[in-house]
Amino acid sequence: MQTCAAFQPPPRLLMGPGPSNVAPSVLQAMSRPLVGHLDPAFVRMMEEIKTMLCQVFLTKNEMTFPVSGTGSAGMEFCFVNLIEPGDEVIIGVNGVFGTRMMDVAERCGAKVTKVEAPWGRIIEPQQIADALKKTSRPKFVAIVHAETSTGALTPVEEISKLTHNAGALMLLDTVTSLAGCPVRIDDWQVDAVYSGTQKCLSCPPGLSPASLSPRALEAATKRKTKVQSWYLDVNLLASYWGQDRVYHHTAPISMNYALHEALRLVLEEGLESRWRRHEQNHLALTAGLKAMGLQIASQEGHQLWQLNAVAVPEGVDEAAVRKRLLTDFNIEVGAGLGPLKGKIWRVGLMGETSSKANVKAFMSALGQILNDSGRKTDAEAALAAAAV
Repeated sequence: MQTCAAFQPPPRLLMGPGPSNVAPSVLQAMSRPLVGHLDPAFVRMMEEIKTMLCQVFLTKNEMTFPVSGTGSAGMEFCFVNLIEPGDEVIIGVNGVFGTRMMDVAERCGAKVTKVEAPWGRIIEPQQIADALKKTSRPKFVAIVHAETSTGALTPVEEISKLTHNAGALMLLDTVTSLAGCPVRIDDWQVDAVYSGTQKCLSCPPGLSPASLSPRALEAATKRKTKVQSWYLDVNLLASYWGQDRVYHHTAPISMNYALHEALRLVLEEGLESRWRRHEQNHLALTAGLKAMGLQIASQEGHQLWQLNAVAVPEGVDEAAVRKRLLTDFNIEVGAGLGPLKGKIWRVGLMGETSSKANVKAFMSALGQILNDSGRKTDAEAALAAAAV
């Protein structure tokens, strides 16, 4: 019988669309001894996770907890609990994850109204207002706050007001925005929200923080048909994450250890300080790129701090640059998807990865690669412009 050597991952600087780099203490947390998923010590930790998640989401929603699964499981959690067959829903699509929302909603039996914007642009409030007028009984409006595939940040406060005025619920994807830029669930009156652990929370992928408002929870508990997913049914999960602690599934113990530590670090830094750090490093990167003759491709005034869609210069082999970044400099960046394939590099500055040192490392490497390919850039001037 052939066996394999123990796997040793290479040291990477993760500057793609996720996962991001993780603090040593988060990795250490995952190595702690296991306890049972109903052990009193683990139950106490579950309560602390819920409390810290409420602080990070800026919400008082009691139904706030990490879904056992990645961010896409959080998406399905919100959709399967709120949609009954025949429900009308409005979904903003301006990238990969709005498209995925539509797919999930249709699988739940919803009648979907698609509100579309070009990739890299935001969903405008007037588009939602127009769609609401054409929908007789909208169940909810769903928006991707930070579209990871394009680097665009859609403001949602006005959209949420329009949604509630129409008697609908507001559903928000914050997979890439949570802990990296302002997310104010209660102030924005968001009814259902989900995120992921591997982006700005700087925790390994595997859990999806989610929260339901009392209105959303009522819609889920008073539905006429069973939730199509047993695993993601909030009516069952509420008994496990609530006061009763009724067995539902074996929670991923070590992942919850990691999330607990990651949330602790977020709150220790302070939400506003963390947002400011992401903004400052984004501004440093964009200033340096400008000095190199490069620019951000997403809509001006709505560019993500934590995920930068860098336009590939004409005549440059996008894939070859990414390959050299990885093989020669151990830096991972992401490729463009869909209509942006081959046109952008997706450069992440999320959580632990968001630092001036990492901005400097990326720009130095990119400058060298572009110079080697024949596109002359002044890397020193770019670093000076970035002030790193």
